[in-house]
Amino acid sequence: MSISQQAFLRDAMRRLNLTRDVFATRIGVKRRALDTWLLPEGSQEFRAMPEVVQRFVSEIVQNGVLLEKYTQSVQDGPLRDRIAVEGKHQLLSVDQFTRESVEDLFRVADMMQPIARRQKVSRVLEGAVLGNLFFEASTRTRVSFGSAFCRLGGSVCDTTGFTFSSMAKGESIYDTSRVMSGYVDAMVIRHPDQGSVAEFARATNIPVVNGGDGPGEHPSQALLDLYTILTEFSRLGKLLDGAHIAMVGDLKYGRTVHSLIKLMALYKNVKFSLVSPKGLEMPTYIVEQASRNGNIIEQKSSLAEGLAGADVIYATRVQKERFANEENEGYTPDFQINRAIIDAYCSPETIVMHPLPRDSRPGANDLSVDLNHDPRLAIFRQTDNGIPIRMAIFAVLLGVEGLVQHSLRDVTWQHPTHIGPDDSVFHGLE
Repeated sequence: MSISQQAFLRDAMRRLNLTRDVFATRIGVKRRALDTWLLPEGSQEFRAMPEVVQRFVSEIVQNGVLLEKYTQSVQDGPLRDRIAVEGKHQLLSVDQFTRESVEDLFRVADMMQPIARRQKVSRVLEGAVLGNLFFEASTRTRVSFGSAFCRLGGSVCDTTGFTFSSMAKGESIYDTSRVMSGYVDAMVIRHPDQGSVAEFARATNIPVVNGGDGPGEHPSQALLDLYTILTEFSRLGKLLDGAHIAMVGDLKYGRTVHSLIKLMALYKNVKFSLVSPKGLEMPTYIVEQASRNGNIIEQKSSLAEGLAGADVIYATRVQKERFANEENEGYTPDFQINRAIIDAYCSPETIVMHPLPRDSRPGANDLSVDLNHDPRLAIFRQTDNGIPIRMAIFAVLLGVEGLVQHSLRDVTWQHPTHIGPDDSVFHGLE
């Protein structure tokens, strides 16, 4: 099999819209056996799937259509063309995606997992240069994009802040974009003004990725968030269709929730509980867009109302740097997600997420650090997923995703089985 066993099975479950339990029953195996087949190769408990099961699963997903997806022989064309913007291979908004194309991207991300988990190395982007143009402060997004490009063999040129760019001298976005296009093969751009990344994209034909444009969108963050939710649900035997998602905090300026709710609206019968301080509610046009496919939107003013029965809690910090006339300077204690609140209103299987950074200072009332040892806290699994997702974005936009499987070789360095000392037992690298 030219793809990893884990990616093959996860893709089959996605296509059939089945939980692990139902999928195991359908193919006639014990759930424990399926769990060992779904582990990353190299894990101590990993077991190879019998060839007869592989053949049977392939037949279930319509005679090899699954494998054809991985070799990019789909009839509707390469993914990079299906998500193109006016014929250009760029990623500016989650509006470029359908449910099918999102899941196609996630299949590519699954193939990237051995590289992201430091088991394999690929050099498919050797010789390519990424321009990381961040005109607004960033740590995770900037380093994550750079790391993803490097793990595919490319190199990165960084610039951070207006002060250190020629735009401080009056250079236009058009000129900056065109000049940089002569130096690099792809650009990731973060800018404080909504719509500015689209201006950069119009001035060039090289791939441009929106790394966040003010209060607008953050498509790669939304993609990694959705990928995390689907991965966590797979572990728990849940489906996103019909799930209950609670979004808490600054929903007016939080660009991550703007993009994420639009992506999740591609699924069916999802219940969204939107909990925010007065004046920081989700914009009306986004609420209207998220109401499709039978999804339910409920605006709530307290955690007690919004969190009860939630499968996922997505918390956000107050975006004070984007405030205009708002009086809010931060959350009151009534909006802090902490261990007591989670225990009171949520189940042991609730997933707690946050796009980070979270404000851990006393009195900030952001996502509490008292959840750090709770396995329901998925924020670090979430950030780790930024690498395979952003690798997949680059591979698709630059047209090399079909070369990755044949380019893999083993790593030569030693790495820990868990990145952090407090990582959950199911969050190992091997």
